[in-house]
This record gives sequence, structure tokens and C-alpha cells, in this order.
Amino acid sequence: MENFKLIKIEESLKSSLSKMNFIKPTPIQGMAIPIALEGKDILGTAQTGTGKTLAFCVPLINKLILDKNAYALVMCPTRELASQVMSAIKSIISDKINIKTALLIGGEAMQKQLRQLGNRSRIIVGTPGRINDHLKRRSLDLSKTKYLVLDETDRMLDMGFTPQIELVLKFIPKDHQTLLFSATLPENILRISDKYLKNPKRISTGATSIPIAKIKQETLQVFKENKYDELVDQFLSRKGSILVFVKTKRSADKMVKRLKEEAHSVDAIHGDLRQSKRDRVINSFRKGLKRILIATDVAARGLDIPLIQHVINYDLPQVPEDYIHRIGRTARAGSEGSALTFLTPEDRSMWNSINKLIDPNFKSVPNSLRKKIKDKRRGKRINNKKSKIRKEKKLSFKK
Repeated sequence: MENFKLIKIEESLKSSLSKMNFIKPTPIQGMAIPIALEGKDILGTAQTGTGKTLAFCVPLINKLILDKNAYALVMCPTRELASQVMSAIKSIISDKINIKTALLIGGEAMQKQLRQLGNRSRIIVGTPGRINDHLKRRSLDLSKTKYLVLDETDRMLDMGFTPQIELVLKFIPKDHQTLLFSATLPENILRISDKYLKNPKRISTGATSIPIAKIKQETLQVFKENKYDELVDQFLSRKGSILVFVKTKRSADKMVKRLKEEAHSVDAIHGDLRQSKRDRVINSFRKGLKRILIATDVAARGLDIPLIQHVINYDLPQVPEDYIHRIGRTARAGSEGSALTFLTPEDRSMWNSINKLIDPNFKSVPNSLRKKIKDKRRGKRINNKKSKIRKEKKLSFKK
């Protein structure tokens, strides 16, 4: 499929895509859309930033245009991803299509969601936890669901949503179409596929563990006590927006506080923020009002911000697969980006695991990090000098 105009979909939907300047489909869209329009189940793997949201949105909307009694459910691992999927759907649904929607996520008022559900919303997008809340309240009826999407399924399972997903699937009639998308295909995904998908068509846009080619990956070997100074040096030497990944919510908040005291344009995003606050932080970063975003792995999936030029792994992730999802936040939609990873001597084991994931032929290297970076450790004199240089740069910038 080389052009959206050649897809056999309803004219109102085709017109909507044309108005949004969707002309040439991405590889995942070219593979998934024709199969989904035939009503077949799909087991799809795709790296982040490949356009898979549109790959399942187009057939979903077309199905609901043709069948006025059909409903669709899209399940996502995080509130951010669910919100972005809903935004994509709303942007496609024109006045002529007129299909009502409901967004069911935690951190938002239940009353608002109840109103949406009471308004015969036929497209439901949400997170497993909140969807189950509505099922318990009996405010959500899934008996007419004909189209089910499980997005970022590996992430949902990593987050412990397996019981909630299986509970939701009990409320969906057997006669429905399922599209399951995942960045990786571990054993638990294949088990769910065997159990719930009917002869699924397997589609993939290349190796699922290889980072996007347009990302320039670099490492910086550093001692733990020097990491913060090195990070600030990176901020001063780079241009454009920067996404920094840290290990914990507490370290994210502490870092933001310290950076703000040093006059940096920065904010944090993690699981403890209210939904309204998270939305404000993301929008502020997306619009360029904040240059630096400090994040925990809650933002590693579903954060679709084309503006991100640099990703910095201040701390390594807890799971090797999350490295790929982290650096996939840059180089979105065909643009180029860079990913810098800080490595301390203590990171050797995890860094070897990440490299094995990216390259199965990778051979672990001995712990020579400490030896390699010994000459970088020259005491307080160098750190004081760096601090002085940074202050001078900031003063000249303010002037």
C-alpha cells in the first residue's frame, strides 16, 4: 500500500486523512491496515515512533462507520499513551463521521467519564485498572465490542496488568477482532496470543530489539559522584530539548529542584503526579516552554513528542528492554536524534545485558570501567573549576 487514497475505506474517513495530510503510510501502516480491514486478528511488533497508532485507528473507525451498533475498546499501559491515542482518534473523526468517545484513565474525575459513557460512546480508550473500575460499577458495557486493541502489550504485562486484562476479556463477546501490538515478543505475550487471538497474521517492521537507526548512541564513562556535574555540562554543550531518565521519583524531584535553583528550564514527570499536572508538564515540554524533562520509566512508552532532540540515560533502566523504549523517544517521525548513556563502574552488568539484547553476538567485557575513567577523577579542583565555568556561562547567557 503506497498511498492512503488507495485504501478501501469510507469516503468520510478518507477525506479526514487527506485533510490531515496523511499521504504515504509508514511500513507498519502499510502492512497492518489492509489486513485489519479484512477483519483478521493481528499480532504486530513495531518500534516506537513507527506510526502504529494510525495503523489500528483507521480500521477501527472504518469498522464503526460501517456497523452503527459496533463498539471498540483500546487498552493502553499508561494514562499518557491512552490520552495520546484518544487525541489521534479525535483528530481523525470529523463532523461527518460523528462517533462519540470515552477516555477511561486514572487521575481524572469519575463523573466526567460516567457522562461520556452515558452518551453512547462507541470508542473506549483506557488503562486496564480504570476500565475494570467501570466494569465493577457496571457503568461500562462491553457486550457490543467488535474491535479490541491491546497496545504496548509487553509494557502492560511488565506493569502487572495481566489479571486485569484477562478479566476485561471475559466481558467481551467471542465474535470480535483483536489487534495486539508489542515492541517485544516475550513468552507471556505469545501465551496471550495463543489464548485470545484467532489465527493472527504476524506483522513486524524489523527486529524488535534493535534501536532506530537514526539515533546516534553514545556512552560517557563517569564516577557516581561526578554524574550531576557531567549532566549539567551536557545541558550547556547541547542545543534543543532534552529528556533525562532517572531511576526513582525521589531522584527526579530532587534533580528538578536543584536544576531550577541553577536557573535551568526544567520539569519532572513520574507516577506520583496527578493527571492534570502530568498533562501540563507534557504540554509545556511539547510546546518548548520547558527545555529539559526529567523522567522515570513511566514516560518511556507512549510519550509522543516530536521535539525531543536528545535523550540522556542518567541512570540505567531496571530492565534491558526499557533502554530501547527510552531512546525511542528521540528520532520520532523520521527525524534524527541522539542518546547519551552515563556509565559508572557499578553499571557493568546491566550494560552488558542491554548490549546482549541489541546484539545477540555481543560478548561481555571485563570490568575495566574503573581503570578507563581513573584519570577523570582528579578531586575537587576539577569539579570546582567546572562549577566556576558553568556559573560564568549562565551569567553570560542571562546578560
